Amino acid sequence: MAYELNGRTAQKRRTREALVAAGRELVADGVTPTVEAAAEAASISRTTAYRYFPNQRALLAAAHPETAAESLLPEDAPDDVATRLDLVVASFTRMIVDTEPQQRTMLRLSLEADPLERSQLPLRQGRAIKWIEEALAPLQPDRSAFELHRLAMAIRSATGIEALVWLTDVAGLSRDDATNLMRWSARALLDAALADGLAGDSR
Repeated sequence: MAYELNGRTAQKRRTREALVAAGRELVADGVTPTVEAAAEAASISRTTAYRYFPNQRALLAAAHPETAAESLLPEDAPDDVATRLDLVVASFTRMIVDTEPQQRTMLRLSLEADPLERSQLPLRQGRAIKWIEEALAPLQPDRSAFELHRLAMAIRSATGIEALVWLTDVAGLSRDDATNLMRWSARALLDAALADGLAGDSR
């Protein structure tokens, strides 16, 4: 925001971070925080808080768990695609479980938002698909970008907060069992794609 870019930027950064941290803590406690509630928790005036977050949705989007990581693979990532994929999915699902209250809040917002707002929410930025595509990168010499993207989308559909909600709330699995099943599903999708040459329907 322009307000944050002009004058006393270090102080403004600290103020924003305090508001975001308060928002995340409230969400983790099962509360969907308003801007006023985050301001009170952070000991910041309401007027100041609204300069950073004009509405509740802006605050909640900022309070979403950090997803700016460029990669979920370790620096010494193996070349074996199945191992790479399991490393990424294990890290991704662990992050989802560790930040489940925040993830559920963002899922609800993504379902309630209009199309423009939905496209701007962190849950809809395609970060997980990029992480999965990186895991599948060793397949690139023999597979088209379309095929790999299609496989990454299929794996993403079987993982993440959406899958966790169904597996725990509907199927009644524990979070450990749900995480293990998501990892198994990712591997099964990879094996199936490799077995049929990743061809699939190109429509």
